[in-house]
Amino acid sequence: MQEPTASRTGGTDHEDTARSGAGVRGPGPLIVTEDLALLDDLLRLCAAAGVEPEVHHRVPERRSSWSDPPLVLVGEDAAARCRGSVRRPGVVLVGRAQDDPEVWRLAVELGADSVLRLPGAEPLLVERIADAAEGVGRTALTVGVIGGRGGAGASTLACGLALAAARTGRRTLLVDGDPLGGGLDVLLGAERERGRRWGDFTASKGRLAGGALEESLPAARGVRVLSWGREPTGAVPPDAVRSVLAAARRRGGAVVVDLPRAVDEAGAEALAQLDLGLLVVPGELRAVAAAHRITGTLSMVVRDLRAVVRGPYAAGLDERWVADALRLPLAGELPYDPGILADQDTGSPPGADPRGPLGRFCAAFWERALPTGGAA
Repeated sequence: MQEPTASRTGGTDHEDTARSGAGVRGPGPLIVTEDLALLDDLLRLCAAAGVEPEVHHRVPERRSSWSDPPLVLVGEDAAARCRGSVRRPGVVLVGRAQDDPEVWRLAVELGADSVLRLPGAEPLLVERIADAAEGVGRTALTVGVIGGRGGAGASTLACGLALAAARTGRRTLLVDGDPLGGGLDVLLGAERERGRRWGDFTASKGRLAGGALEESLPAARGVRVLSWGREPTGAVPPDAVRSVLAAARRRGGAVVVDLPRAVDEAGAEALAQLDLGLLVVPGELRAVAAAHRITGTLSMVVRDLRAVVRGPYAAGLDERWVADALRLPLAGELPYDPGILADQDTGSPPGADPRGPLGRFCAAFWERALPTGGAA
């Protein structure tokens, strides 16, 4: 017997951005319960995650109705009725009893992979529901690019990395983390493309649907870009940065973040999301001295920070000397490319030519950094 699947939304923090935009795409979970109060709560949480569930009082007669949904939520009232069902991953036993050992025994017999208690586990359960519906797999490799000094070429490298990742067929997102940088959408040639900018996300908190984020952003040359609008925008709260980057990472592929040298609370949140940080340092003494002032701060937040050294070099310097002076692993030498400025004058973004120095450097970087078999 199937229950109706009408739902209500409640307005909790973790619902804020999950319902915005296009919402989560994919099948919803199966709910098995006769507890109407519990069912009402589960329907509300499914609505928060942007999915519509299928509801049954007991294990469905059709085997596919039990085995196909990405997640099964079994109320503690229905656990005994579900014993003997086909074992499958993604079964969660949901209830309210706090210290009932019988519930844990039923969870083992049912083959549940977790037991969640409401209302305390509501945020976690919304995450589980939304992750299952989105088909979350391997998270994106997230690379941050920071200039060792002003004008070091961090934005140029970030743009080149994003274009090179997109050429491999991977889902790629370029994030402009510098509100004073002039806009990565301009550098990429997407300033006229319609889509959302940072100003549209300042109120975001909680979970943001990855699919909705991706579809809402401007795109150019296979890259989705989140940049700043032309109008003044207030500071983006750390909660919004956390929501946006977490949603981007869940989609897989590659995320490239261009970051400012001055680290505020929002910047610190972005740094904490990185898998790898690249500090771009020109081969000159003043640049090395400037970069040295920020490496201590960056190293405390970024789990893997490396130097990218850019020529031409001052007398007596080379890429290894610069990396050793900063006490950082060397990610590579970025060759001097006099054609970049000329390309920008013609509307071609940095790294658009895969045969140029920047394009070759970025392609070699992803060959080492990205896992195989990750094409979208």
